[in-house]
Amino acid sequence: MSSGAPKPGVAGLGESGSIRFPDGFLWSASTAGFLMDGAPLADGAGPSIQHTFARTPGNRASGQSLEHGVDHYRRFQEDVALAREIGLQAFRFSISWSRVFPEGVGTVNRAALDHYDALVDALLEAGITPFPYLYYWDLPAALQDRGGWANRDCAQWFADYAAVMYDRLSDRVARWLTICEPWSIVHLGHVVGEDSPGIRDLRTALRVGHHLLLGHGLTVQAFRAGRAHGEIGLSTVMTDIRPASDRRSDRDAARRADCYFNRLFLDPILLGAYPDDLPDRLRREWPSVAEGDLTVISTPIDFLGVVYYLRLSVTGSRHGQTPADALPDGFEQLGIAELAAIERQETVLAELLDVHVTDPTGPVTELGWEIAPDGLSSVLCAIRDRYGDLPLYVAENGAAFPDTVTADGTVEDTARRMYIRDHLRSAHHAICDGVDLRGWSVWSLLDDPDNRFGLIHVDRETGRRTIKSSGYWYRDVIAANGLAAEDGKRGSDHPVRRRA
Repeated sequence: MSSGAPKPGVAGLGESGSIRFPDGFLWSASTAGFLMDGAPLADGAGPSIQHTFARTPGNRASGQSLEHGVDHYRRFQEDVALAREIGLQAFRFSISWSRVFPEGVGTVNRAALDHYDALVDALLEAGITPFPYLYYWDLPAALQDRGGWANRDCAQWFADYAAVMYDRLSDRVARWLTICEPWSIVHLGHVVGEDSPGIRDLRTALRVGHHLLLGHGLTVQAFRAGRAHGEIGLSTVMTDIRPASDRRSDRDAARRADCYFNRLFLDPILLGAYPDDLPDRLRREWPSVAEGDLTVISTPIDFLGVVYYLRLSVTGSRHGQTPADALPDGFEQLGIAELAAIERQETVLAELLDVHVTDPTGPVTELGWEIAPDGLSSVLCAIRDRYGDLPLYVAENGAAFPDTVTADGTVEDTARRMYIRDHLRSAHHAICDGVDLRGWSVWSLLDDPDNRFGLIHVDRETGRRTIKSSGYWYRDVIAANGLAAEDGKRGSDHPVRRRA
C-alpha cells in the first residue's frame, strides 16, 4: 500500500510563526463533471443517473441548473487558464462514464475520448498535473435500468470502462482515483434517497456498497495488469465522530457511528475484512460475500484521498436530538427541501444505528455544517493509527458561503479564506504528528449551480468567471508552500455567526 513516489520532505515552522509544508506537497483544486460540466447529452453522451434524477419531478429542485452546470464542458480551456492563474499544481476532475459509454457498455463514444484528451493536454500545457476520478456518482442510466450497482455485474462493467480510460490517457495521466466517496453513494443515494438514484432500501444499499468496493478492487487490478503507470487510489469521506458526553451510551453511539460513517468502507479496502462490530441492523441485512471478494477489494492501493467537511457530536439517547422546529442559528437560510433532508437523515440514523446527532455548538457554513478544523487532524491521525503509514491526500475540503460580486467587480470571501486557513493549520499539525500527507485539494475550483464553494465565482446568469479573494490568497499559499506568519498563528477569529 505504499507509493513508489518519493516521500515529501519535512514540514516545519518558519520565521515569525509561518508554516511550511513538506517539499513536493501537491496543491490542487477539484471539480465534479455532473455538477459543473453541463451539456450532459452533448457529443453523443448518454444520460447518467444524475441527469435522470434531476429531471424527475419532486427530486432535486435545481434539475435545470444541473442541465447547464457552469458550462465547464465547453469552457474548460478558460477554466484551465484560470486554474493556472491561481497557480494550481494539480487539478482533480471526473470522467463521465456515460459520455464514454452512452449505454454503460458496448460501443465507445470517440468524441468523449477526444474531449478528455483535450482537457488533459490543456492541463499539461498549463503545467498542471491531471488527477482524474473514474467515478463520481454518475452511473450511466442504461446500467441503472439493469440494476445499477446492486447488480454484481456492475463491478466488472466499471473495470472494463476504466481499462479504456487507462489505455487512452495513461501516457499522460500518472495519478488516478477510482471512486469518490463510496459512503455517500450508498447512504445518500440508496439509504436516505436524497441523491441519485433516489432509492431508500437498506438491503439494496448494502449490496451496492459491496459491489462498489468490488468494482474498485477490479479497477485497481486492471490498472496493475495493463500498460498504465503511476499511482492509483480512491477517496473516502471521513467524519469526525465525537460522543456528546462521557456516558457509556454516548461512547457506544459514537463507536456505531464511526463504524457506519468511516470504517465500513476503509476496513475491507485496507484490512481485508469488514468491521467486526457492525451495528445489529446492518448485520441482519448484510449481503452475501463471495469467496475471494475481500481479496479483490483489498488489492493494494498507492494512496488514499480523504474528504473532510464536518464533525458530528452524537448521543445514544434522544436527549440532544435536533427537532425540526429548533434548528440552531445558521440554518434559517435553508429551504424546505434541505430541512426535510436533515429530518430524514436524523430519522435514518436513529432507526439504523440508534444514534442521534446533537446541535452544532460552533460556527456553521451556509449549509449548516459545523466548522471544526481540528477534526481534520483527528481523522488523519485516526487513519494512520488504524491502517498504518499510508500516503494520504486531502481530496476535498472547502465551504459554501454566500458570496457576492462588489461594484468594483471583486469577490471578497474572507470566511472561505479563514476556513481553508484553519483546516490547513490542522493538516500541518497532523503532518508534524507523523501523518504522511502529500497534498491538498480545495473543493472546489468553480462554484457549482447550487452552492458557492468555489475559489472562482460563477455568475449564474452569464457564466462569467471571477477569481475570489480566496483564490488569490490560495495562489500565495501555493507559491510559499505554506502559510504566511499572519495565517500561521493560531486563532479563533472566524467571522461566521455562532449559535446564540
